[in-house]
Amino acid sequence: MAVSPTSGARAREGGAPGTGTLPHSVVWHELECGSYSADLPLWRELAGHAGAGPAAEPLLDVGAGAGRVTLDLAARGHRVIALDRDAELLRVLRARAGAASVETVCADARSLALPRRDLAVCLVPMQTIQLFAGAGNRLAFLRGARAHLREGGLLACAIVTDVEPFDCARGDMAPAPDRALVNGSCFVSRPTRVALDGERLRIERERTVFAEEHSEKPWLRERDVVELDCLTAARLHREGAEAGLTPAGSVEVPATLEHIASEVVLLHA
Repeated sequence: MAVSPTSGARAREGGAPGTGTLPHSVVWHELECGSYSADLPLWRELAGHAGAGPAAEPLLDVGAGAGRVTLDLAARGHRVIALDRDAELLRVLRARAGAASVETVCADARSLALPRRDLAVCLVPMQTIQLFAGAGNRLAFLRGARAHLREGGLLACAIVTDVEPFDCARGDMAPAPDRALVNGSCFVSRPTRVALDGERLRIERERTVFAEEHSEKPWLRERDVVELDCLTAARLHREGAEAGLTPAGSVEVPATLEHIASEVVLLHA
């Protein structure tokens, strides 16, 4: 349950990471989100609150997808619980994890109910918290996270606040499409519109699959729409306080050539 921070993304030839013979839903997820790495140094730093190795405390990755953050942290000795509501993505994550210390949970984060209540860290990357559809659902998640964190535990949520609208139908210049070659087929994801609609940010993409790399006629074309809640760090801090969490500032993840900047909001249990 994630969306890549939208920007002027350069076309990436050669395939999404680890696609192989994956289902199309997983290929699209990897193509649009899997290559993002600008935030990884911060998640590694924050995971340090849980420790690593045999004495590591558990940490939770919310919206884990196919393991972009989970596998990076597990490779560094952290004990990670990967939560996502997409069973297919979690199946891929489990296969990739091998013997790493990773547990997967298929569930909706807005009704969080894990057996343990001693998590040291809860990470919410890739604007996942902005996908919860409203303040009421965010508050339900924040209360659930508070209940699952040990005293002094850390909750860190990534948000985007500064997105420039555009519309290809009006002739606006759009980011270059992302491309991947998978088993000889060419997958192309092209952002076509970003629009602000009150309290929601709407991101539209055109997804196209060509039977061969240089084919001109696609055999599949579909439209993908993602809606994010508009959210600021100050607002999330207020909502966190209402849920019993203590605001602890925020950290910026700088923009790259391919992605806009994001902000990681910090709260303590």
